[in-house]
This record gives sequence, C-alpha cells and structure tokens, in this order.
Amino acid sequence: MNKTLKMVVLYNEGCPATPKTIQLIEECISEYGFHVELRKILVSSQEEANEWKFLGSPTVQINGIDIDPAVRDAKVFGFM
Repeated sequence: MNKTLKMVVLYNEGCPATPKTIQLIEECISEYGFHVELRKILVSSQEEANEWKFLGSPTVQINGIDIDPAVRDAKVFGFM
C-alpha cells in the first residue's frame, strides 16, 4: 500500500533559495518514486504567515509538519 505525502513549500516573492529547494524536492520524488502531492504557496501577508505557520522562506512541511524539528513548537510566525 502506497501512501501519498502532502508536501507544501511556502515562500516569499523573490526568495533566492526557493527554486533550488523545489528542484531538489522534485528530483527526490522522481528518483525515489515517492507518492507526493506537492503544493507551492506564495506567502504575501502576515495573515497567511499565521495560517500556514510560516517561519521563513522557504518553509517545507510534510503532512502539515515542518521538516525542521527546531521550529515545530513555534507560536510566532512572520512575514517580511
């Protein structure tokens, strides 16, 4: 049984790291055959930052959980 991972890449307009991050994710999906629903979301307001738990660009979440364990308990989110 294959499960589909829900992956979200949150980013700011003009973030120089976002294209490479997305490229690496897509390469991993292709190479390893993961079943992934990949969404790319432009965060453009403080309200969206709060809604998506956006801590910086890019932010990557898998099944709603940030891939960085150090920030998973964050309560304050930001948009610059």
